[in-house]
Amino acid sequence: MKKLVIAYSGGLDTSYCAVSLSKQGYEVHTISVNTGGFSSEEIKKIEENAYTMGAATYKNINAVDGFYHKVVKYLIFGNVLKNNTYPLSVSAERIVQAIEIVNYAKSIGANYIAHGSTGAGNDQVRFDMIFQTIAPEIEIITPIRDLQLSRQEEIEYLKNNGIDLSWEKAKYSVNKGLWGTSVGGEETLTSEHPLPEHAYPSQVTKTTAEQLKLSFVKGELIAINDDKNTPVQNIEQLNTIASKFGIGRDIHVGDTIVGIKGRVGFEAPAALITIKAHHLLEKHTLTKWQLQHKEYLASFYGMHLHEGQYLDPVMRDMEAFLESSQSKVTGDVLVTLKPYHFTLDGIASPHDLMNAKFGSYGELNKGWSAADAKGFIKLLGNQNKIYQQVNQ
Repeated sequence: MKKLVIAYSGGLDTSYCAVSLSKQGYEVHTISVNTGGFSSEEIKKIEENAYTMGAATYKNINAVDGFYHKVVKYLIFGNVLKNNTYPLSVSAERIVQAIEIVNYAKSIGANYIAHGSTGAGNDQVRFDMIFQTIAPEIEIITPIRDLQLSRQEEIEYLKNNGIDLSWEKAKYSVNKGLWGTSVGGEETLTSEHPLPEHAYPSQVTKTTAEQLKLSFVKGELIAINDDKNTPVQNIEQLNTIASKFGIGRDIHVGDTIVGIKGRVGFEAPAALITIKAHHLLEKHTLTKWQLQHKEYLASFYGMHLHEGQYLDPVMRDMEAFLESSQSKVTGDVLVTLKPYHFTLDGIASPHDLMNAKFGSYGELNKGWSAADAKGFIKLLGNQNKIYQQVNQ
């Protein structure tokens, strides 16, 4: 039989792929990759569905740590927020999922890989780009995209093949992962409507302000309130704490890879708090030129990642720069959580460049004289003075 691997989520699209491809004579091997969004109960249910759909095998790969070390770490180092808003919660996951899927396909000697993406979204690009680059010898099969199937057509096909499960589409499409949860619904298909409160997966249960101390070592979050854990565990803990305040909600509007505008809601409390706290610590510990060059390189890094260009060697070059920039980004950041928002209260770091012995801004200069200041200002203004006088 023709051995085929399906990126399997357990939903309607990938279930249609599993049934239809097994009927066409493929030996179907299903795989899902956990980047922070699966509970053990959900994994068990997905596995049961996979075998119901005719899969020969099912595999779930835990890639949470790999997701952090390959991608999330650099999104923190770069303070990456697409369009100054979105922490790339889902698009970042897809890259790691695609790599794990294609590596698994190669390990079992599969000749085909299938996924359930449509022809109108970003995921088709991310999956295909990774698959083609790592394993050009493996053929990519995409029934939903190629046949332009409607949801109802898929349901009817499954019913006709004895699969009569409940395929009622939830009013809101929720995709949960380590770095945030995306939320799509009828409101996000418009330009003017916000998502209602109940659409978000976490509801507000805490209304009293709470202060946290976030500790960073070389840019990585290593402790919360002096309780040391791995960065992944700290991100998970911060998500749990901050989601109770309704923190991290927003709607992102951006340009998709296929050229149309897209709008999606998200809830990413740990991502937004970590990025903002990390950025504040950088403002105190990096030089102005480090901050300036980091900003545009991180923007390029986030854009390339979003558009599926993760395997281009320029990404490793930018990661090397971002990692190097973190050598002095060590210290504590105090954050106060409040309903629907948070404030950054301040930092403490042995590398704080706001060192009083050199002077206090707007108050007192200790490292130079008044004459030094006058001479510096005169020379600093020379270029403009010369230009203005020559071009009067």
